[in-house]
Amino acid sequence: MRHPARSVAASTAAAVLGATLLGGTAPSSAAVPDRDRVFPARIELPPGFQPAGITITRGTAWLGSLADGDIYEVSLRTGQGTVVSQGPSTPSVGLKSDRRGHLYVAGGPSGTARVVDVDSGDVLAEVALTTGTSFVNDVVLTRRSAWFTDSSQAQLYRLDRSASGVPTGTPTTLPLGGEWVQGTGFGANGITTAPTGRGLLVVNSTTGVLYRVDRVTGEAVAVDLGGAMLTQGDGMLRVGRTLYVVRNQAGEIAVLTLSRTGLAGRLVRTITAADLDPSTSFDVPTTVARSGSHLYLPNARFSTTPTPTTDYWVTKVRATPTRHH
Repeated sequence: MRHPARSVAASTAAAVLGATLLGGTAPSSAAVPDRDRVFPARIELPPGFQPAGITITRGTAWLGSLADGDIYEVSLRTGQGTVVSQGPSTPSVGLKSDRRGHLYVAGGPSGTARVVDVDSGDVLAEVALTTGTSFVNDVVLTRRSAWFTDSSQAQLYRLDRSASGVPTGTPTTLPLGGEWVQGTGFGANGITTAPTGRGLLVVNSTTGVLYRVDRVTGEAVAVDLGGAMLTQGDGMLRVGRTLYVVRNQAGEIAVLTLSRTGLAGRLVRTITAADLDPSTSFDVPTTVARSGSHLYLPNARFSTTPTPTTDYWVTKVRATPTRHH
């Protein structure tokens, strides 16, 4: 199975067309099903998988394994999935997909980045970003580059992309300067683009400070969040001027509204376990991706000693949640 969501979508379309031919116009309830009823709130992953990153395209999610670097593809509609690319026995951490079916994968302590073709499972490129002590944690794609964070070093890595979407040239290291404070624990973690697209937003997990980083100079400016702190900040997702920041050990998502430049923002709400469907839960969610009006978060379960049979899952929650009671 390569794209489980496509066959489901085709079957749904055929069913609606058949109803139209046989009985005139299909009922609206059949044509536009209730997403909360059709799409599961909890998606089971293979036992022992140890997920970290997630990316979603057209109803299909891909996740990377911290255990061995495997890439798992799963349908958000059915919850059915399969490993599409065997890992290199080193972690796959953050990952992002482009429009050509390529996954850019952060390699954690290996100091590498991989590019995987999701149709064939082939590794199109594996690039050494650094030879020093590192934890290449997360990645964001811009029009011409892939940008990676390093939680062990005060620096980012830029990997240029060709017109076909694959890496070109050698990676560039961008030291973080300006107001950046590395701290003694995990430093740069989640990364995304600023609303104007001209800068990068990077969260420091230990200090809880969000920075706007100049893509040319590396100058970092602390974003004014009105006193809000993002300690344990992990993966991030920006949709327009709304920024979702996953606070892993806290088991919540901070939702912020950003200024146009990304130099200021305010915390507008927090999504917690109280907002989840009763059939699912949070257990150290690490990052977030969006499909329609819902967010999907893998649970890394860092407080649980991993075994080959440990349960792991993805949790679905509304981007603008209605609390369950």
